[in-house]
Amino acid sequence: MAGKKSNETKFKAPPPVADINVTPMVDVMLVMLIIFMVITPMLSKGVSVNLAKTQNPIAMQAADKSDAIVIAITMDGHSFLNTTKVAPADLPAKVKDLLTGRTDRMVFLKSDQRAKYSVVLDVVQNLQAAGVDQLGLLTEQSQDRRRGAEAPAAK
Repeated sequence: MAGKKSNETKFKAPPPVADINVTPMVDVMLVMLIIFMVITPMLSKGVSVNLAKTQNPIAMQAADKSDAIVIAITMDGHSFLNTTKVAPADLPAKVKDLLTGRTDRMVFLKSDQRAKYSVVLDVVQNLQAAGVDQLGLLTEQSQDRRRGAEAPAAK
């Protein structure tokens, strides 16, 4: 008994906590949400324009590829090759350079619905001069407000 004291008390460890602390997980999720909200608009390719609305658009998945050639025409008549502002007269040379060595000579055109038709026609003619075989016109699906309503009775 020389090494032990009789009046020592032993402390017991507290019982294990079975609850999960979700606060750090919520913090991480909120940070990730903010990051995605900030980054997502930057991922859109090219210049944003109000596309013309159509009833029966054709899906063009090739326009979403990273190597797709997209020409955008804004409402005020400016034309952009992917994200670079280009004069319509300079388009044939630049597009011809981009098309060299490619098997598909497809170019996509997205124009603001309020752009002047003469500007759009000028860009199309310059693309034809560059040797573009196929031209895809990018549009949006129009929202028909009467779809849910009944069709009028035939008389």
